[in-house]
Amino acid sequence: MSNHDLLGSLQGPDGSDSLGTPDSPQRRECSRKGCRAGAAWRLEWNNPRIHAPERRKTWLACPEHRDWLADYLRSRGLLKDVLPLDSGPSPDRPAQQGP
Repeated sequence: MSNHDLLGSLQGPDGSDSLGTPDSPQRRECSRKGCRAGAAWRLEWNNPRIHAPERRKTWLACPEHRDWLADYLRSRGLLKDVLPLDSGPSPDRPAQQGP
């Protein structure tokens, strides 16, 4: 992670991502840099200049940082959806299989 990373990395200290896996006891943390609060929201986004339209990247947000992260993505034209963390796939796309 560079010193200029505004939002922090999605990787935890052990190198795993903050999303964890369904079987993982790993705590899901907010993607806002420096925040270690539990996530309650999933912000789905993509950069149309480099991602296919159906591709979705995910940031996690605690209640306190949900609006800040959403505004950050929205102001850059990247935000696609804000969903509760434990909801299923977005209504506009099927669940992705594999990595």
